[in-house]
Amino acid sequence: MLIVALTGGIATGKSIVAQTLQNLGCYIHSADQIAHRIMEPEKPAWKKIVSHFGKDILNPDQTINREKLGAIVFADEVKRNFLNQLVHPLVLEEKMKIIEQLEKDGQYRIFISEAALTIESGFAEFFDKIIVVFCQEQIQIKRLMKRDNIDREEALKKIGSQMHPEEKLKYADYVVDSSGSIQSTVEQTKNVFSNLMSDYKKKYRICEE
Repeated sequence: MLIVALTGGIATGKSIVAQTLQNLGCYIHSADQIAHRIMEPEKPAWKKIVSHFGKDILNPDQTINREKLGAIVFADEVKRNFLNQLVHPLVLEEKMKIIEQLEKDGQYRIFISEAALTIESGFAEFFDKIIVVFCQEQIQIKRLMKRDNIDREEALKKIGSQMHPEEKLKYADYVVDSSGSIQSTVEQTKNVFSNLMSDYKKKYRICEE
């Protein structure tokens, strides 16, 4: 398989790109979903997180309140780095297991890892190709305010906690600018998919008929 990272800042439209790629036949792996699983009650990551941040971040059913935890880590770089260094290696481990099984099954040609912090976590070199999704800053702010029902100040704090888009773009093999319409984002994604198929054929030296 061609192993591809799909990344970009918060609220930039990665989900639309991921859905389009899935519709085109790619396998989509959500880092967030894996992170949710490894942070379930009594899992090793859960125990370390609760030990570090305290039981105030827990819901009555002992699950981690992600809004409370998010508010803490977005406001404190040291705590954010602790959480990332704990969770990211575990997510990568699970990702590698899934890739190994998918390659045995042989059903998919392109594996897409959807993860906002691919580059920040230091795993960029793990991937064959990297897609970076970005949009104009004011559009990103408005989307995040609407999505999370937060004010502008809180949105800026969340955006500011992540790597600047210009830095992320330096790692990009392919770029999707989601500043325009959904249709524009979809069409750009289809073009990227065509390029990824070419990359897959090059990786395995598949000749065109």
